[in-house]
Amino acid sequence: MLKSILSGEDCASCRFCCSFRRKSLWETPLFDRKTKEILEKKYPNSRFKKVGNESFTVELLHLYKSDDPEEEAACPFLGEVGCILSKEEKPFDCSIWPLRATEIEGKVRVMLENTCPAINRQPIKNVENLVQAGLGKKIISYAQKNPDMIKKFVEGFTILSL
Repeated sequence: MLKSILSGEDCASCRFCCSFRRKSLWETPLFDRKTKEILEKKYPNSRFKKVGNESFTVELLHLYKSDDPEEEAACPFLGEVGCILSKEEKPFDCSIWPLRATEIEGKVRVMLENTCPAINRQPIKNVENLVQAGLGKKIISYAQKNPDMIKKFVEGFTILSL
């Protein structure tokens, strides 16, 4: 969804969005029950845990080698050349990162996580324009139907107006 402003090469070489610090496990993407079951059959070693009402995320705790909150573990679906999941299997969270749905004062808004190296090379206006051109409404609509995906508001991240 962000391909109009981010290159596939940038994302494939970075892979930052596919690794998770122990202290940032709230960032792991969410899967619906049907997709989780498909992936469990396709990848028998995959591990999931339930979060929220009908959502699941990948279990990463067994991949950490220490208690260091800064230690990172890669998504089990990250292969040598990028994500191994098909377009249908890939979580919505992954397709919109570094954008997130967040709730502020009871209203779902779009938040930009300023931690993505590639997005930080873009003028913020490019990101705002993409959100205003329809991506923001798509994110908010999806979040309203799937409230488990609404992430906590994080100070310092940019709220994009809608």
